[in-house]
Amino acid sequence: MSLFANRRYAGRVVAAALVQYAGRDDVMVLALPRGGVPVGYEVAHALRAPLDVFVVRKLGAPGYEELAMGAIASGGVCVLNQDVVASLHVSKAELFRVAQAEERELARRERAYRIGRPPLDVSRKIVVLVDDGLATGSTLRAAVQAVRQLNPMKVVAAVPVASPEACAEMSEEADEMVCAAMPQPFRAVGSWYEDFSQTTDDEVRQLLESARAERQQDEELGRHPEEGRSDVRT
Repeated sequence: MSLFANRRYAGRVVAAALVQYAGRDDVMVLALPRGGVPVGYEVAHALRAPLDVFVVRKLGAPGYEELAMGAIASGGVCVLNQDVVASLHVSKAELFRVAQAEERELARRERAYRIGRPPLDVSRKIVVLVDDGLATGSTLRAAVQAVRQLNPMKVVAAVPVASPEACAEMSEEADEMVCAAMPQPFRAVGSWYEDFSQTTDDEVRQLLESARAERQQDEELGRHPEEGRSDVRT
């Protein structure tokens, strides 16, 4: 049985659990591309908060690529798991090689999504990190650790669906963890969506541009964040 029709619908469900952050000028929504962006768009829309992507690339350990020895992220952030690096005797040369390869992909995505715009400044802000679901939590965990390097006031991790175990673990990592649903048995994230088709780069760009246009319209009209906004969306 599906819980969500699609990611956009799931985002509205998540937003309902974050109403305490609506209308505040110190809240920013960062979505993990690509699947987290449709969810994040709806959250940002409901909270009347700016939306941006937060690109995270895991640094897979040589020979054990599924094991993260660290991560790089938007804003030039690099987080290393020194225990993993030491236990596998990863050399500086190997670490550099892996990081360089992931930096190329991160840079490609940054160019594709931002089109020259700089990332949002999250210093002293409440950052709501959004993804479309949480199975193991490795990517979102890396994102939380990376965002912390940017001096936010608070980090809130939010997903539509998660395994109970992953949600509990993330609660230890983030300042606040919002899991709209924690079904048991969990299976996979996609099994809880009717439509879990891949989010494209074009869709990411379109949603980011729509979010920016909404913010610009509000600013031009001098509209306060708590005032109503037309809710015509697809």
